[in-house]
Amino acid sequence: MSSPEIAALSWGHMKVKGCSASYKDCKVWPGGSRAWDWRETGTDHYPGVQPTDLEEILKKGVNTLVIGRGMSEALQVPSSTLEYVKQQGVDVKVFQTEKAVREYNTLAGQGVKVGGVFHSTC
Repeated sequence: MSSPEIAALSWGHMKVKGCSASYKDCKVWPGGSRAWDWRETGTDHYPGVQPTDLEEILKKGVNTLVIGRGMSEALQVPSSTLEYVKQQGVDVKVFQTEKAVREYNTLAGQGVKVGGVFHSTC
């Protein structure tokens, strides 16, 4: 199962190829995607992305995880979260969201089992 391409990104809006819904923030993995609702885990810009935000994607068997920190990189990614991902045997890459989407799409196009979480505003 391949990771779906992110077809469009603009401030507050993301579109994943093959999905009829559009997202503000989203999670993607081989074979699927869904909205990333921060309220599920109490995530906020600070302290940032929590391991619980990533568990669902890591369970999908990804080899690489890409995290998009927002258009202005306001979303923090604590070192403890990065260590958690690495402990699962998964490579993790963190970028400003536009760069993160480019990296994710490149990896997906190469057939890598890549997942991602992306914040599309600040």
